[in-house]
Amino acid sequence: MLSQRPSVNSSTIQLGGFVPFSASDYPNHLVCVAFVQGCNWRCGYCHNPHLQSRSPHPMAPQWSEIEEFLHQRQGLLDAIVFSGGEPTMDPGLPGAIKTAKSLGFKIGLHTTGAYPKRLAEVLPHLNWIGFDLKSSWNHYHDVILHAQPVEMIQDSLQMIVNSQCEYEVRSTVHSALHQSKHLQDMAEALAAYGVQHWVIQNFRTDGCIDPMLLDTPHQATQLLDDELLAQLKEYVPNILVR
Repeated sequence: MLSQRPSVNSSTIQLGGFVPFSASDYPNHLVCVAFVQGCNWRCGYCHNPHLQSRSPHPMAPQWSEIEEFLHQRQGLLDAIVFSGGEPTMDPGLPGAIKTAKSLGFKIGLHTTGAYPKRLAEVLPHLNWIGFDLKSSWNHYHDVILHAQPVEMIQDSLQMIVNSQCEYEVRSTVHSALHQSKHLQDMAEALAAYGVQHWVIQNFRTDGCIDPMLLDTPHQATQLLDDELLAQLKEYVPNILVR
């Protein structure tokens, strides 16, 4: 149980959950993860669908509790990662990041790039970004189920690539949503931005509420034979399938 002691500098960020220890959310770092409530996209393979709504979760921690936790873990944890949902949706994110940074923690961010203006605001304070590329640009809306202009996502990716921040571009692949042509177009798009590393992730069933996706063979390796992988590496030389 996290301490209930109030924080003088607490942010209004709306949280949906918190993981005190993780070794998988920021490469080569031991971190805690704050999950921000809310996402405007409705990706069928989302494994955190309970975080899509902006409605407050009655059991979610307050930022003051997380801040107190960080005070207690100074020197023991490397970083805090803000995940979601989509953390850049929340206007309280910049304040929370600055508070955590002032306590000596590195800052990681998981983002879809849906809010480029807020991403630009927090980018100077970030140490690492996990950027989720959902599909090829002309297929994006079929995956995110939202009419957001892809130009906003492109702006976010361009900002990340141009920044001094370390980043990882990763894509979750499901055979019902992605075809080899989509992956080829994605690789070509990443090459245009100068991206050299790309993580292709297998779909995970945990949390998914879409029965069609659950009932369809889904592993990325079903699409990624040696020939296709070699084609993708002509554009992005370093590809990790996990």
